[in-house]
Amino acid sequence: MSRLSEIFARNKKCFIPFVTAGHPDLETTREIVLALAASGCQVIEIGIPFSDPIADGPIIQKSSFQALRHGYSFAHYIDLIRQIRRETEVGLVFMTYMNPVLSYGLEKLDREGAEAGLDGVLISDLTPEEYSRMEPLEALDTIFLAAPTSSDQRLQKIREVSRGFVYLVARTGVTGRQSDVEASVPKTVKRLRRYTQLPIAVGFGITSAQDVSKVWKYADAAVVGSAIVSFIETHRSEADLAQKVGEYVRKDLISAP
Repeated sequence: MSRLSEIFARNKKCFIPFVTAGHPDLETTREIVLALAASGCQVIEIGIPFSDPIADGPIIQKSSFQALRHGYSFAHYIDLIRQIRRETEVGLVFMTYMNPVLSYGLEKLDREGAEAGLDGVLISDLTPEEYSRMEPLEALDTIFLAAPTSSDQRLQKIREVSRGFVYLVARTGVTGRQSDVEASVPKTVKRLRRYTQLPIAVGFGITSAQDVSKVWKYADAAVVGSAIVSFIETHRSEADLAQKVGEYVRKDLISAP
């Protein structure tokens, strides 16, 4: 059983924050991830900066472009995982795109990522059909996106190639824009449950504790990205940034009023 599977088996409802690696810098990212783990987050998504982040809205795009200015390489992000893993057993997932992965090497990412303590990878622009024609990852869990518009045939295909959990987007479009959780999530989760026993995490447009509570009514995990990245950007010059991020997530996102 993978670490992600064990985490979901232990926790009835999980909270998954997203942060961009290197925003504002890698050392601060390390501190933020550790603060998030200490604040009650079970799994943390770490976004790999990319010059063409087509699945991301303006807030995460901006953080990615800022991080790229540091000139970090994929090897730096693997080392970030290594450093974090020395201090916590929180689940760690890369969210990335095919271009950086192909440049680094899929098999290399699988091997070196697992050795460093990475648990899974979500490649936003990789389709299940294309992945089926590739050499599958062996050490890392593979996470794929499902959407309200996904056909039953596509949901079955997503199940065939997914491990760890399935990431259900609350709506079509990019990250950041507000989602009406009740409008699409219940029906899509119900359809997805026909084909998989894997945990289902819901993200894209989940921005408040109220949204998180609504997601937890139907799914196993809620993913929040843009709201956290925006908070980091607003407070990036403050010395206690990591602590502030942890407190914000615990008080304003995990704890419903």
